[in-house]
Amino acid sequence: MTRVHFVGIGGAGMSGIARVLLARGTAVSGSDAKDSVALASLRALGADVHVGHDPAHVQGADVVVVSTAIRETNPELVAARAAGIRVQRRAEALAELLVGYRAVAVAGTHGKTSTTSMLTVAAQHCGVDPSFAIGGDLNEAGSNAHHGSGDLFVVEADESDGSFLVYAPHAAIVTNVEPDHLDHHGTAEAYEQVFRDFVDTVTGFVVMSADDPGARALASYARGRGLDVHTYGTAADADLRMHELVASGGSSSYEAVLRGRRLGTVLLPVAGQHMARNSAAALLTGVQLGLPHSQLIEGLAGFSGVRRRMELKGSAAGIRVYDDYAHHPTEVRAQLEAARGMTGGGRLIAVFQPHMYSRTATFADAFGSALALADEVVVMDVYGAREDPVPGVTGGLVAAAVRLPAEHVLFEPSWTAVPDAVVSRAVAGDLVLTLGAGDVTQIGPEVLRLLEGGAE
Repeated sequence: MTRVHFVGIGGAGMSGIARVLLARGTAVSGSDAKDSVALASLRALGADVHVGHDPAHVQGADVVVVSTAIRETNPELVAARAAGIRVQRRAEALAELLVGYRAVAVAGTHGKTSTTSMLTVAAQHCGVDPSFAIGGDLNEAGSNAHHGSGDLFVVEADESDGSFLVYAPHAAIVTNVEPDHLDHHGTAEAYEQVFRDFVDTVTGFVVMSADDPGARALASYARGRGLDVHTYGTAADADLRMHELVASGGSSSYEAVLRGRRLGTVLLPVAGQHMARNSAAALLTGVQLGLPHSQLIEGLAGFSGVRRRMELKGSAAGIRVYDDYAHHPTEVRAQLEAARGMTGGGRLIAVFQPHMYSRTATFADAFGSALALADEVVVMDVYGAREDPVPGVTGGLVAAAVRLPAEHVLFEPSWTAVPDAVVSRAVAGDLVLTLGAGDVTQIGPEVLRLLEGGAE
């Protein structure tokens, strides 16, 4: 039997692929720098998982899978190359899983995880059992991946390193196109070009936002290439038009009208206009796949969200604490706008951890502008991820760009001091929102622990 070894198996994308392989009967092993819930779950499914990287772990493996976060100096990767073991990038391993399926690849600068999740949940409500691989855990399934019994495979397509070009899906969604990951792509033009290259790989149809300028430009390109293009949004020329879009509190609604035909009222129990647009992408794609629109709409009404997407961590002392993965200025702005509608008159406290030095240097001013939507802002230091520190690039750049009175903005470089800093600012009725793609997600529970202790 083939054994596939994952270096960095705890990552969202890597653990998802491992889950599907295990369900298909493939022997899986892996390693990660630290233990986690993801590793424990994979062990329970039968994977041989190690904490720490050791060359001995790859012995006997037929394939070694690595992500872009794994450096060439990793001892397991070095050992695999020396032993002549086949090395695959994460996207290549996922592409092999898609063979023989009607694959739907969900791409875009923002909203990929939520849109992939919504389409999956809506399709499940139609009686379809799709396979899926998502960059976050579905609240309904409690998992980021599943090997389904049907011929549909819904997958989140990551553009960060251009690797989504290997999927050749039957259908694709592009939620938006806005420059990001310039550490890899270099220029905005190169970033836009990789999306054009991506839609050129689609064998069936593409669904794109009519409200996002980048996606509109991409749709024009796709039509020029003779592709079957379908659009959604509030724009008058959208194929699926969102009439009377209302987003308030923790929900949103709109009338879905497809080329003049009313499909029904979409009621989405999650906050934000951006999430409503994601649901329209899922609805339109489901219809194009031949699924009944009434059941798709019912499925969306039951969508309970994705972990780390405006996820309620808890409440204490009259203060609610949410967590979100937003790590681009547009995402931060969208989530703060959504959170503002949930405050009920209380204040909004944003805790932001910049992700990657290159992104921080490029977007510091834009992050500052977005964070000014909050009443109180605490900025943490940069979570470097796969990048080495860059002199002069710290969270202080972002904090300095926040156009609020100085007493309402804090740059706190010490991770352990952040929870106390948040608690010292919070009062009953406030909403705290932690934002970022790094370990800021662990701040919320610490804040709640301190609040609960103070309430006793």
